[in-house]
Amino acid sequence: METLTSNDALLIADIQSDFFPGGALGISGGGEILPVLSNYIRRFQARQLPIFLTRDWHPPNHCSFRDQGGPWPIHCVAGTPGSLPPAGFETPASAVIIYKAIDPDREAYSAFHRTALDRHLRALGVRRVFIGGLATDYCVMHTVTDALSLGYAVCLLLDGIKAVNVQPDDGRQAEQNMLRLGAAPVRLETLAA
Repeated sequence: METLTSNDALLIADIQSDFFPGGALGISGGGEILPVLSNYIRRFQARQLPIFLTRDWHPPNHCSFRDQGGPWPIHCVAGTPGSLPPAGFETPASAVIIYKAIDPDREAYSAFHRTALDRHLRALGVRRVFIGGLATDYCVMHTVTDALSLGYAVCLLLDGIKAVNVQPDDGRQAEQNMLRLGAAPVRLETLAA
């Protein structure tokens, strides 16, 4: 059982319409994690702990897009409906939004890549980060890896992630890799209410 402390923060990656079924880069089953993530948000709000939400905020000519030679369809272009959370996902007023992958010529899967996230966390005295969201095998994995390398303890929300699975096993392998590197597995029922 994990118990939240004053040194904890919640980080939810890329809950944006383009990553849900029907979106430009829809992840199968993505909608299933929304109620779970909302419950995590409520737990952190109840203790007045910091909550961070990341958003891909791409320029229209981002290097990750197929038109520019990248691997992905055009998605999460800054300010478009696809870059915003899906209807029904409540963004807490207290949440800090971290915009990433804003440079046209740089990919940035990690929430720490060229953002102020590390400075925010350190200013708040955060030592442990609970990480979930989309997608397990890209933005979640890179964010977890960077958080660990920066010295944070990481709890991976196993019930609050979904994978793109370009290859069928990518998500499972990413989970195993994050746990092998030191992330602690967490589910809502193992988090003290």
